[in-house]
Amino acid sequence: MLSVALAGKPNAGKSTFYKAATMADVDVGNYPFTTIDANRGVSHVRTRCPCLDLDERCGNDDCHDGKRYVPVELLDVAGLVPGAHEGKGLGNQFLDALSNADVILNVVDASGGTNEEGEPVEAGSYDPVQDVEFVETEMDLWLASIVEDNWETVERGSRSPEFDFEDALTDVLTGVGATEYDVMAVLREMEYSTDPMAWDDADREELARRIRERTKPIVVVANKADVAPEGNVERLREAADRVVAATAEGELALRKAVEAGVVDYDPGDEEFEITGELSDAQTKGLERVREVMVEFGGTGVQAALDEAVYDLLDRITVYPVQNETRWTDGQGNVLPDAFLLRNDATPPDLAFAVHSDIGEGYLHAVDARDGRRVGEDHDLSEGDVIKVVSTAN
Repeated sequence: MLSVALAGKPNAGKSTFYKAATMADVDVGNYPFTTIDANRGVSHVRTRCPCLDLDERCGNDDCHDGKRYVPVELLDVAGLVPGAHEGKGLGNQFLDALSNADVILNVVDASGGTNEEGEPVEAGSYDPVQDVEFVETEMDLWLASIVEDNWETVERGSRSPEFDFEDALTDVLTGVGATEYDVMAVLREMEYSTDPMAWDDADREELARRIRERTKPIVVVANKADVAPEGNVERLREAADRVVAATAEGELALRKAVEAGVVDYDPGDEEFEITGELSDAQTKGLERVREVMVEFGGTGVQAALDEAVYDLLDRITVYPVQNETRWTDGQGNVLPDAFLLRNDATPPDLAFAVHSDIGEGYLHAVDARDGRRVGEDHDLSEGDVIKVVSTAN
């Protein structure tokens, strides 16, 4: 399962975002380090379900009338403060928890109502743009410190006739989620010496930054956009490549209203309908959320997750089935599973995603939409429905 991590300083709204996206019971407080131990839960990305191309909806619990929700892991860790890479605050705990994350959501307090330590200040008195570069810098320096701590081992290894510099770097960086392919791809972009004795701090910091950019890409969530001073969200959009305006509190209010049976709303919808009795205060609060949704096209919580997985990580959703005519599994369930694969994935990749035994015994695959066999090198696309034929079936 893909792992999405929430990063950012304390009191930026990470725990509220986490609760809104998972509906898990976590502490939400207006003080630094509300989260101490990392929270791990399941959230979802949203896409179009292929059942819309059938006569009836699939009935899957993760499909809401053709809106398919595909599970991802969501990780909420302790807030990040300046100097975290040196252990300040809960820095080491925070950064170590990010080791296996596939993508980062940097939750920023767009209202400017908290300083760099996450302490409440007068609304608008702090520039949230500072929090964009700050998180990137702390992560880069954290990775650079890991490389530095292991560099003596690399240097000692270089005395061996069998020493391979790229392999040595891979051994160091696999612990933070980098693969051999990631290391090689980054080194191809750099000018470097294969003699570790010739490297200095600047070289190691460049390596760390490039590894972080490749293995821990970032989407900025401009949270509290509903109370942000005019211009703050736009300035954040100018400061980062990918920015999603959001109100995690608004999303949480809607999700709770749905649970109470008084609102009709699916995560990611651009609007909602009040279907039950509400107090005047509740109605007023939800109407304020509606205004924000009109301005930003939704609450932004689902949009941020979708941006991170489908756009930044460039994933596609593929649906394996056993019966290519009915689009069912062996028990007759329609479109029972959905897998998030890389955009260049092939049928054998899908087979291995289903189960290693299915992958090892792969024979061929059938496109269930037209009933035709597809080759091993066929590029899968978003929404493909595929029957995998394997000796392990």
